[in-house]
Amino acid sequence: MDVQDDRRIDLEHAGAGRVEDDSRSSLADLSRLATTTLSLPDMLSHVAEYAVRAIPGADGAGLTLLHPERAATIVASAAFVRDVDDIQYALGQGPCITAASEGRTVRSGELETDAQWPDFGRRVAVLNVHSALSLPLITDSGVLGAMNVYARRPDAFDDQAAELGQFFAIPAAISVQNARALASAKRLTEHLEKALGSSSSIEQAVGILISRSGCTPDEAYAQLRTLSQNDHVKMDVVARRVVTEASRSARARRRRR
Repeated sequence: MDVQDDRRIDLEHAGAGRVEDDSRSSLADLSRLATTTLSLPDMLSHVAEYAVRAIPGADGAGLTLLHPERAATIVASAAFVRDVDDIQYALGQGPCITAASEGRTVRSGELETDAQWPDFGRRVAVLNVHSALSLPLITDSGVLGAMNVYARRPDAFDDQAAELGQFFAIPAAISVQNARALASAKRLTEHLEKALGSSSSIEQAVGILISRSGCTPDEAYAQLRTLSQNDHVKMDVVARRVVTEASRSARARRRRR
């Protein structure tokens, strides 16, 4: 073995070492995400960013979440990723859709001629995107969506890249599930707070009407409902209006004293 061969082997080892370091670092960063309280978009952005670092050959990555009506790319690490996924959804075919719907890893090294998605492959080849690795995000509750990794060069993702991607997709799915649950909890809290605020306004308005006219609580509530129907606004809007007017009148009386 000559010096040139030794140098080539050293470079290959160095490159492999960098890949392992990047993958290890990305997995460590991803594991820390699971304990954070980031918003869903921020969480997904980090997952996409770490996926590009972790998977050899990747030029960009995106996260797609499944919804009852359709799939949607929530985040993308590069603009071309969103363009690629938009083509998939418009055509109803592509590696991401296959991975998410069938719950399996999908890999292609030459999208332009891939018989699985002929229309999609021809369209993305124009964007100079030739390789794809799509990995389902699977939890105990089912498939949440897919992590989509793309490369511009053909045959960019070998067996090692696919294996690393599958390994990475496990904690990624957990992080996404946690962020999704947190987002749902925040929405529920906001709705409850709004509902409690509305209830408080209505109770105050009922009390004001009772004090004004000596009517019963049921009669006061009926008055609010009638005003709501006549003005075509929600009852809590009418209630807040009654409370505001009563407060304004009370302040005016104090000033006249």
